[in-house]
Amino acid sequence: MPGPVLLSDIGNVLTFFDFTIAAQRVSERCPFPPEALSSRLDDIKGPFENGDMDDDTFVRAAIQALEFQGTTADFVAIWCDIFIENEAMKRSLAPLVGKVPMKLLSNTSGLHKDYLLRTFDIFRPFTGGVYSYSAKCSKPWEPIFRVTIEELDLDPAQTFYIDDLEPNIATARSLGFDVHHYHHQAHDRLDADLTAWARKHGLAV
Repeated sequence: MPGPVLLSDIGNVLTFFDFTIAAQRVSERCPFPPEALSSRLDDIKGPFENGDMDDDTFVRAAIQALEFQGTTADFVAIWCDIFIENEAMKRSLAPLVGKVPMKLLSNTSGLHKDYLLRTFDIFRPFTGGVYSYSAKCSKPWEPIFRVTIEELDLDPAQTFYIDDLEPNIATARSLGFDVHHYHHQAHDRLDADLTAWARKHGLAV
């Protein structure tokens, strides 16, 4: 039977990200200013994150749309090097490592997911997840939560779900998850909620 599980979003929860870093670096190798780059990728970002476009196709299309002067490897390195680890979150999760399964639920591409999992130590305790690019659906819509419950064998009532976006939290709450709306400036509130949830389920922290 399913037991307690910690389920977490990635962006602005386990890691912080800043796309302006990539925009600035790309703009140094293309004819467009940083502020113009996002709109030039509007037509392909959604299909990419929802799995309708594979990594190689996205990279080729992005290089073409941005008129990027560099190699595929150059672009991929710039596109991925936008994250930093949330050290406070890593400290908060440490007492639960080995005591409760930890899973991921994220709107992300395969390119970013693979980079994140191989780069940052904070992901080491996580043993699986559901991602928009492979699920072919995304948050905040209910289908991706249904996929997550099924694929990860979750009991929402025993699952502590962390996300930084209120629409995602609202959907999870409607499905019975124990939720925490995260903001790094209120990290102490996460610690309190996580401790209360762990104790409720008999987990020593």
